[in-house]
Amino acid sequence: MSEEVKGRISVETENIFPIIKKWLYSEKDIFLRELVSNSCDAIAKLKKISLNEEFEGGTDYRIDLDFDQETRILTVQDNGIGMTDEEVNRYINQIAFSGAEEFVKKYQSEGDKPEIIGHFGLGFYSSFMVSSKVKIETKSYKKGSTPVVWESESGTEFSLKSGDRSERGTKISLYLDGDSGEYLDQWKLKELVRKYCDFLPVSIYVKGEKANKQTPLWSEQPSSVKKEQYDEFYQYLFPFAGEPLFHVHLNVDYPFRLQGILYFPRLKHELDANRMGIKLYCNHVFVSDEAKELVPQFLTVLQGTLDIPDLPLNVSRSYLQNDPLVKKISSHIVKKVSDKLQEEWTKNPEEFRKNWDEISLFVKYGMMTDEKFYESAKDLIFFRSSNGDLTKLEEYVERNKEKNSGKVYYAGEAELSSVYMDLLKSQGLEALLVDSRIDNHFLQFLEGKNPDWKFQRVDSELADQVLDKDASPDLADQDNKTTEDRLKEIFTKAIAREGVEIKTEALKSEDIPSVILLPEHLRRLAEMGQMYGQKPGDFLKNHTLLLNRKSKLVKNILGLSKGIHPEKAEKLARSVYDLALLGAKLIGEEELSDLIRRQRDLLEDLSSD
Repeated sequence: MSEEVKGRISVETENIFPIIKKWLYSEKDIFLRELVSNSCDAIAKLKKISLNEEFEGGTDYRIDLDFDQETRILTVQDNGIGMTDEEVNRYINQIAFSGAEEFVKKYQSEGDKPEIIGHFGLGFYSSFMVSSKVKIETKSYKKGSTPVVWESESGTEFSLKSGDRSERGTKISLYLDGDSGEYLDQWKLKELVRKYCDFLPVSIYVKGEKANKQTPLWSEQPSSVKKEQYDEFYQYLFPFAGEPLFHVHLNVDYPFRLQGILYFPRLKHELDANRMGIKLYCNHVFVSDEAKELVPQFLTVLQGTLDIPDLPLNVSRSYLQNDPLVKKISSHIVKKVSDKLQEEWTKNPEEFRKNWDEISLFVKYGMMTDEKFYESAKDLIFFRSSNGDLTKLEEYVERNKEKNSGKVYYAGEAELSSVYMDLLKSQGLEALLVDSRIDNHFLQFLEGKNPDWKFQRVDSELADQVLDKDASPDLADQDNKTTEDRLKEIFTKAIAREGVEIKTEALKSEDIPSVILLPEHLRRLAEMGQMYGQKPGDFLKNHTLLLNRKSKLVKNILGLSKGIHPEKAEKLARSVYDLALLGAKLIGEEELSDLIRRQRDLLEDLSSD
């Protein structure tokens, strides 16, 4: 072109700048992502053209970021396809600004900031988020093309004239405004390149230093990638995270496009399950650290990358939740994860058992929240056994179905050395150990899925096998009162607590004077209440004190009550109850001091003449 042309962009909305900045100011770093992505696209187009056409300038493709702190100018330059004056008019004066106008029209009436996942489509216009003036110097790859310079200070008025650029490609100069001096910093720019553009297939330089990794491992064929490469890539994405347990490599072309690598991290604590570690990309460009709408919640414990070129990233999250494409992607990821678990179990059962503690939380939660995941992984449910090994739930049920009469005994791991477990073990019975906050819900879920399974906590009801069915019957005395009647009177008076039911049984073990039995439904309510800060004592008003009438201590208490020391019998009875509460781990801190006082009084009484 021979002379300068001035014009005005046809944008109906006069306050386009305030509106754009209102929505995007907190995320203004994305301007660099948009400009670098455009440069990468320009190089990609030239690479395609090179298959059929020849052009000058070589094929050493690169993108350069530079800045001058004195003039406050930041430049983004590429040696891609470049533009003619007609193309500048088409792509800058029409398409770029129509995209910005569409964004404004959509969101200017919103009362609250919309939940935008990405802002692709703003493209070049995002440069005005940080600039008081923008200049484009470009030259097309076509032979004989004239270099062009485009400038604008307002974003709506521009000038277009011939330039003096000698090499093909585009250079965008941003005259940074007073609030954007942070981008005149090499470390800051390198950080943004790594965050947003690390895996673009073009070398990106900041002040002459290469700043991006360039090759995304997820784009490789899984068959060509070694385990060491997967582990190295994981360390690159998540430094100091340790070695992952295993991974899933996603590579789909139809019916949708999806690539990515999802890793199973080592969870050191249940709270680790709340962290979010899936990075979302679109054509190798970083979009978000959150993939809540793309994967079920139980899979957000995974770490890694998802690259989805066809995802409409500039729409609201509420839209994505109902998007058929997103649902298909989500279902595919669930299937691949469950397939991987089955593969790991089949390939190396012993290693899988070792890793179970670190993946059990996510597997259980997944089964409860995703029906398809449950159906595909339901034979991979493990629990620690009181025998000391890790057992499949189905195997436990099968080997104990006759002894347990269809019941599945379980206990907290802290109760492994409890009186309840001692009773069970003494009769060759086995219990499953649970220690996760999710297990209380998970067991109820399994009962719903398997009506023939009845989970029973070891302290809710004593197994028939621990009762001495051959013991002498509890006969009435001359006052027509049984041993149970007498013991009820003694312990009711000693305990003086409403809601405590007292029963007697003959246990096979004579060493255990008593146990507390809390109905299964109350125990589950108690554990659920503890999750919300309620005290165990809140659920103790109704429980059973089961006395062992074969116990020497219980017999002695009964004898003392008939003699000259009924008050001593009462104190001993209360002590037996206290010890039963301790054994059931149902003593609160505020009750502990009273218990200690009662024990001290009892010892003083017993030690006196």
